[in-house]
Order: sequence, then C-alpha cells, then structure tokens
Amino acid sequence: MREPVLNISRTDSGVVCVVMQDRANKNAFSAELIRSLTETFDALARDARCKAVVLTGYDSYFSSGGTQRTLLELHETSASFNDVNIYGLALNCPVPVISAMQGHGIGGGFIMGLFADIVVLARESVYTANFMKYGFTPGMGATCVLPAKLGTPLAAEMLLTAASFRGAELQQRGVPFAVLPRKDVLPHALNLAEELADKPRAALAALKLHLTAGIRESLDGFIEREVAMHQQTIHEPQVRERIIQRFGK
Repeated sequence: MREPVLNISRTDSGVVCVVMQDRANKNAFSAELIRSLTETFDALARDARCKAVVLTGYDSYFSSGGTQRTLLELHETSASFNDVNIYGLALNCPVPVISAMQGHGIGGGFIMGLFADIVVLARESVYTANFMKYGFTPGMGATCVLPAKLGTPLAAEMLLTAASFRGAELQQRGVPFAVLPRKDVLPHALNLAEELADKPRAALAALKLHLTAGIRESLDGFIEREVAMHQQTIHEPQVRERIIQRFGK
C-alpha cells in the first residue's frame, strides 16, 4: 500500500509539521499532493490549537514544481497555473508558516516555499526559478515574491537566466535566510516554530496579517500580468519541445 503523500505531526505546544513525501513524483505538484496540501492548510486555518506550521520535504527534495503532464496541459489548453492557488497556501495561512527547504526547490516548488513567513535553506540543495528554461515566462507569483524576498537584482538574475543555485551560493549572495547543512534545516525550523508557539495565536495571526500586507495587496496585480505574459509565451511550439526535452521523454 502506497504511503500518504503528506505526513502530519503535532506537538502539544501547537506546532504542526507537514512533511511532503510524494516519492513517486519527487514532490512535484501531482493532483494528489495539491489536493492533500490544500485540504491540510484549510483544516489548519480552522484549528484553534495550531500556532505555527513547518512545511518540509523528504530526503533531498523539498518540491519539484510542475509535473510534465501539468506543463503540457498549460501549453496545449487554456488552463492557467492560477487555476489552483497552491502557491498561496503559506501566505494565506492565518498563523506563521516556516518553509524548511531541506531539499531541492525547483520552479513552482521554490516559489511555494518562498511565500512562507520564515524560510530556511540547505547549503547542499539546489534552488531555481526555472520557468524560462521551458520557454515560457514565470508564474505562481514568482515575479512578486522573488524580488520581495531576495532583492530585485538577484531575483532578476534568477528569473531571466533560470539558473540553478546551491544554497551555499545563495548564502554568499546575501540571501536573508538561514542557510544550514541539510541535516540541520528541519531541527532549526522546528526550534523556531516552538519559539513562535510560545505566543498567543491571536497575536501571531494579527502580526502576520500586518507583515504580509504588502505582498498580499500587490499579488493579484502581479498574477494578472503573469497570466497575460503566459498567454503570449506558453503556447509557442518550442515550449512543447523544451518540456519534453527537460523531462527526458
């Protein structure tokens, strides 16, 4: 019997740890993983006991972003990445979310992690906003959150070149996150979450709402412009070729 794509654990203090473990898809955005994450975050939003959430992956994978099937559907149909708002799960969660990106964060998987309130990276892991490698412009709010979290110069370089960076390289570039050996990422995130859980939920929720106001107020405009760029770029014939080539089949 296949193991669940999420493993959820709780502490008495109110910390919830959500482990993505869709090994068959290397934590790419399969329909099952999207559904499970959406249902879990919906439930946590209503859970008065929950004060902080840690989102992490398994082994060397945090999240691999879109599946080949999903990317081909976006290329071949009128579907939009915005049809499912997985990128906003951490942002819209009423309590603080920590992304413990112990493993590789690829494309939309990296962007999803950046929407958390606190981000922890691994020195060994690879992080990339690789949309342009497929021949289409970035989506999922990448053009909003990357500059906000990493600064405009580094964000522009990552988005335009679609280059991959090890966590250690990003640390050298001055990213404002803890960058630790992979084995230390989740323990560090859990310790931070315990510090958060020492505070009242209402105070945590009020402060998070204030701290994220800028991104939340501007995000819809960025998404609208990203969708417009997608309509101009994602249906080009070379996009299909690039998707098939990048996935190796």
